[in-house]
Amino acid sequence: MLDSALPVNRPTLTPEEALDVRKASLTNLGRHYPHRKWVLMLGMMVTLSFGLSLVFCGGCSVWSEDFLVTFGYNFCYTTGLWLANGFPNEWLNRRVDWTIQPIRRFLITLSMSLVMSLIVIFLVTTGFNVLYHHRPLSSITWRPFVMPLLITVVVSLFMHSRSFLLSWRDATTQAERLQKENAQAQADSLRRQLDPHFLFNSLNALTSLVEENDPVRATRFIRQLSQVYRYVLDSQEQEVVPLSEEMRFVEAYLFLQRTRLGEGVQVEMTLPPAALETLLVPPLAVQLLLENALKHNATSQRDPLRIRIELDEAARTLAVRNIRRPRRLPDGESTGLGLKNLRARYAFLTSQPVQIEESETEFGVVLPVLELR
Repeated sequence: MLDSALPVNRPTLTPEEALDVRKASLTNLGRHYPHRKWVLMLGMMVTLSFGLSLVFCGGCSVWSEDFLVTFGYNFCYTTGLWLANGFPNEWLNRRVDWTIQPIRRFLITLSMSLVMSLIVIFLVTTGFNVLYHHRPLSSITWRPFVMPLLITVVVSLFMHSRSFLLSWRDATTQAERLQKENAQAQADSLRRQLDPHFLFNSLNALTSLVEENDPVRATRFIRQLSQVYRYVLDSQEQEVVPLSEEMRFVEAYLFLQRTRLGEGVQVEMTLPPAALETLLVPPLAVQLLLENALKHNATSQRDPLRIRIELDEAARTLAVRNIRRPRRLPDGESTGLGLKNLRARYAFLTSQPVQIEESETEFGVVLPVLELR
């Protein structure tokens, strides 16, 4: 299986699979709980406690002992229940995802909230009875716990239901956005590979071979051109392909470019053969980087463009680097969407980012590679 939990040759994703593969990239699904807004929440606890004190001690002076004790009692209750229902959910968010097992998560959350709330109610009630009213522990009965626990159940159900629905809405929106970005990136990548400029240049090179009366090279050129377009069409429904297939496609693509540019482009590959069959990349990813290098840099027989393709098995990365010799591009030839779409495709597959390394003399892109286990 893939380290990103994606099978190799699947045209579409079910909603459950889409939620699974992007689980690592989701932010904390408990963010809709307001427990980390300390100033706001403490202000609300003070206000709520003051209001409850006015209700339960209506005839008391605000500065009387009875009112202050009632206020302290209510403040300990409200603050304790706020903390007991907030931070345990943050702990749960790192272990049980709402989007994977929603019913199980909801039941666990509610059970933990009830247990933590019961502990808070017991500590506050017992503490005031023993420490302030000086009553023995044996006088504590279950009746003082009933009403606070019922109120806690109602409030907890409301808070957890609200957080669950808002989080599920966010997760669904993000899944739809990622699927749309993936589809757009694949469509844009396909359009780029079928760029009329590439076909036009290839046909010109083929014409030159025919005019030079070189049937052997012309035949090979046609076969390589056919292989390039066959790979493009075959891979458009695939999310990932073995690195070995991608590199065979790259070799065919480079043969066409070398036929056209001669020694103006030189590519050095460091690729351990044993790793090519077990590692995976999005189709056309490497070719996109080669195309960008050829498009944005000048080439000549006397001063060729040098490109390096290096696979780091330990880091599970594939780097494509080229020396920088920028050339001016006609208006509209470069849209700047290639790397952006490549990043979008990778974001759909894995949480590992596409890294760009740029200096005055060299430009490089480091791609994560997925592993077939």
